[in-house]
Amino acid sequence: MRVSVVHPRDLGEPEVARWRALQAANPSFDNPFLSPEFTLAVGTVRDHIRVAVIEDGGSIAGFFPFERHPLGIGKPVGAGLTDAQGMVYAKGLEFSPLRLLRACRLSVYEFDHLVGGQPLEDGKGDYHSSPIMDLSEGYDSYVATIKANSAKTYKSTVYKGRKIERDIGPLHHDYGTVDAEAMKTLLGWKTEQYRRTGRTDRFAQPWIVELVQRLLHIDNPAFGGVLDMLYVDGRPLAGHFGLRTATTLAGWFPAYDTEFSKYSPGLIHHLAMAERAAKAGINVIDMGRGEKEYKEKLKNGEYLVSEGRLARVGASAGVHWVLRVPIRTARGTVMANPALFRTADRVLKTFARVRSVLKP
Repeated sequence: MRVSVVHPRDLGEPEVARWRALQAANPSFDNPFLSPEFTLAVGTVRDHIRVAVIEDGGSIAGFFPFERHPLGIGKPVGAGLTDAQGMVYAKGLEFSPLRLLRACRLSVYEFDHLVGGQPLEDGKGDYHSSPIMDLSEGYDSYVATIKANSAKTYKSTVYKGRKIERDIGPLHHDYGTVDAEAMKTLLGWKTEQYRRTGRTDRFAQPWIVELVQRLLHIDNPAFGGVLDMLYVDGRPLAGHFGLRTATTLAGWFPAYDTEFSKYSPGLIHHLAMAERAAKAGINVIDMGRGEKEYKEKLKNGEYLVSEGRLARVGASAGVHWVLRVPIRTARGTVMANPALFRTADRVLKTFARVRSVLKP
């Protein structure tokens, strides 16, 4: 086995085509965060992105995209933003993961959404569910499962959709728009949501804004950015920006105008988006790992992803363990305990309210 480590911009069209072919050959890789286009886009705004090109028997057998941080700490491309992480490789490829880390000059590879079956898994990580909206049998079939599993939620959402039209005006759905003002509105809602809930505002980082803008304008059969907006009486009501392969749409940045909260605009929008996505050939909307009430109400299936690390023996790996593993364990305990999670969520929201009062 031979490993060459390059910046994404150094990949030629033959390598990108091979990456796409390997991805298409394995259903577990059918996620846009594992697509070459995503790594290429992040590589244009972040210089510490690398790709290990794995050759076996004289041909390319795999790709391992990663971020290289100080002390040899490796993370997935777009760490903190992605809901699917790992390698894309040929079926039956056998190699030593630790040897791969050595070739990449990494002491540790840390992940939190590693897709199932990856050779980078050491068996010591924690597994988490990633809820999905399975549209493979069509939208009507999906609705039938939701009616069976969450009948009250479905009926309430349909009722509120009709009520908002009676109270305010007609609903209009724009699937796959590239309108700059719509994107600006959505990102504004998302920033306000982060601040309201005490979370870090991702869009305070210019590189993330630039990345999203670049991804919005990519549209090819295998990969694209999808901006989806719902309007009421011509006014933006709710929206979502995500990425897609030919058959999977990854949930990424959903948000809505809180002025209309009583109508549950997020749920109305997700059902409308699912219907349009199914007509566009999407089989799965992967909503991503996370304890969100709307995901529980809308899901009719789930994937498993893992959180953990792969490490070589050494001082850097030891320092990383001390700094990161206890925190990850504590966070996992909170997330797995509903009472602890609710308490932590209230603390974050209280902090956000206090901060908004003190900060002009």
